[in-house]
Amino acid sequence: MSKVRLPAVAGMFYPADPQQLQGAIRQYLASATAEGPPPKAVIAPHAGYAYSGPIAASAYARLLALRGSVQRVVLLGPSHRVGFIGLATSGADLYRSPLGDIPLDRTAIAGLADLTQVKELDQAHALEHSLEVHLPFLQEVLGEFSLVPLVVGDASAEEVAQVLERLWGGPETLIVVSSDLSHYHDYATARRQDHHTAEAITQLQPEALHREDACGRNPVRGLLTVARRRGLQVEMVDLRNSGDTAGPRDSVVGYGAWLFH
Repeated sequence: MSKVRLPAVAGMFYPADPQQLQGAIRQYLASATAEGPPPKAVIAPHAGYAYSGPIAASAYARLLALRGSVQRVVLLGPSHRVGFIGLATSGADLYRSPLGDIPLDRTAIAGLADLTQVKELDQAHALEHSLEVHLPFLQEVLGEFSLVPLVVGDASAEEVAQVLERLWGGPETLIVVSSDLSHYHDYATARRQDHHTAEAITQLQPEALHREDACGRNPVRGLLTVARRRGLQVEMVDLRNSGDTAGPRDSVVGYGAWLFH
């Protein structure tokens, strides 16, 4: 019998009903622009769809051109509930979303077994939303694909970069890094801080990212390290916060979307 990682935040962060969920995603995508070259890697946010869905769609709309060509998604996000050192793989065979089951690439995951910073830790995946909220978007824009889900704990940029290099592949592989930006500042303060973070990302400067800049700073730093080595170009497609989408402006969370070519 297959081991399935079940949705933990369906009905909270996004609609649990498949038709409502698909309708919401299509509405977000319709409001974004799909023009421009598709990326090798993206950074996108992971809050509730009412807050960060439009920003995530700014990145995912550009993936529509990759439907049928991307066979594997390597998805990295920070751990919000379980503290650990390194990167956590899942022992599951399938990751389930309201839009269907996604098979894990067990061969690729097994290929990480010799890396000392990688461990199987299902507890880190069980309730983690930073990966889960991306799955319906990916299913809508890409169709069928296999998944390598990695929850990132206390890991250096080089440790994450080593894993990404192992999984990088060619055009059949898409890299997705999940991160929100600043948390719970007033609107003006958040905008200043998030613009600083955006500059660090677009200039491929992982050393300029600090704890308070992005909850997914560890996977982001790893991606920036690889992107700098490989000479990738970064395109920022969105930078907003919850005060722009669905919340008050006295305490906001920042969101951004970047594409790596």
